[in-house]
Amino acid sequence: MRWRRAVGFGDAEAVITSLVVGAVALNVLAAALVLARGPVFHTRVYRPMLLNLGLSVAPLVVLLVGLVVVLVARVVVGAWLAWVLGVLAFGFWLLLLPNAGYLVTELNLSHRSDDEDVPMWFDVVLVISLAMSGVLNTVLNVFVAQAEYVLLRYGDAAAPLHSWDAVALVVAILVLVAFGMYLGRSLRLNSWDVRHPRSLLGKLRRHVRKPGAIGETVAFTLLYALFFAVMYGVIVGPVIQALIELERLRA
Repeated sequence: MRWRRAVGFGDAEAVITSLVVGAVALNVLAAALVLARGPVFHTRVYRPMLLNLGLSVAPLVVLLVGLVVVLVARVVVGAWLAWVLGVLAFGFWLLLLPNAGYLVTELNLSHRSDDEDVPMWFDVVLVISLAMSGVLNTVLNVFVAQAEYVLLRYGDAAAPLHSWDAVALVVAILVLVAFGMYLGRSLRLNSWDVRHPRSLLGKLRRHVRKPGAIGETVAFTLLYALFFAVMYGVIVGPVIQALIELERLRA
């Protein structure tokens, strides 16, 4: 890859690895806290948290597997079928992606009950770790998608990560993520509900007819999209800038 030739394998690897390691570490921390809460404080393990954490990690797995399948398909069966597989993989990934950001909406203490003797300070760190793992999972997913788009559209160069279409792709994905989060939080819809489109559309139709529902939908979607956009700029912005600068210096 030209990124590796231009900036040096070690430099590019270190820049990107720091983001990946951070996301993995936070996911492991969140899972460890959920699992430890039960035996340490002699209470039940709150399994919905583990399920949501697993669903948050799933989109990145799908995205990486999809990339491998597309690259293999380009070599084995040709570019046309590879593009078809790529579109299908992207659609499946996009359907799952709101599960990554959904952990942010779990930033509450609703899992606590009066008969538990769990310190507040422990649960505060627990829910913050879950929420931040959702942020990093979302950011990492979108960054990988942006990088894959640039690779396919412009070749293996870092500068096009700042191109208008690459940035527009990021914004569009974040808006869709926020909208999917709203459907999950307010309508209690899941990604797999697309298997029953008639029921799904019926729930949407009934919801938008409620007074103020459209305004709430728009406000939630825009606010959470803005939140993730700011987090993306804070976390991924320096990574992209470092790749571009390293590419320029080594050119």
